[in-house]
Amino acid sequence: MPRNYRIYINDNTLFISDFLPEQKEKIQQLEFQDFNLETFYKKLKNGSKKSYIFLTKNPKETFQKLKKDCTIIKAAGGLVESANGNYLFIFRNKKWDLPKGKLEDGEKMKEAAVREVEEECGIRVFKREEKLCKTYHVYPMGNKMVIKKTNWYKMKVKGEPKLVPQKEEGIEEAVWLDKNHISPVVKNTFPSIMDVLKTGGLL
Repeated sequence: MPRNYRIYINDNTLFISDFLPEQKEKIQQLEFQDFNLETFYKKLKNGSKKSYIFLTKNPKETFQKLKKDCTIIKAAGGLVESANGNYLFIFRNKKWDLPKGKLEDGEKMKEAAVREVEEECGIRVFKREEKLCKTYHVYPMGNKMVIKKTNWYKMKVKGEPKLVPQKEEGIEEAVWLDKNHISPVVKNTFPSIMDVLKTGGLL
């Protein structure tokens, strides 16, 4: 079965797929032949939330071609559950988010995920469970376009420890929320985080 991709560019979604996904919003089909990611990024209006797609028989090959002209940054993060069944969220850059960060040299994805959660929220992870999903996010850095690939893991902690948000990383708040009370998060988060919450069974 061909692998299909979903890439986020701010609040816009770019699908690379061998079928048209079912969704309410209209999807604009793009031609890959003369596509330039940087030009495309610059044309997107601030605050737009549109969906675009490359329909292709070989999504993986198209994705590899797209990656060629980009800098790839690897990151990892966690969806953390307390012993009380509540979930950990952070507030950073005026949005609700999940703890995550870039890999250090020689670090594995799963190690980085645990380290970032522990550093950003001042807790100790008791158990790292299965990988939930991967998300891809595009943004400019200098004169290059970056594709950031983030691996997300399910994690557990003992009890429900006090959270200490890492202020130097711009985290204003860290909270435990019951999954039935995450509507403030859903209203003000990133599309990629919505993917993680759906995969983790919170939505």
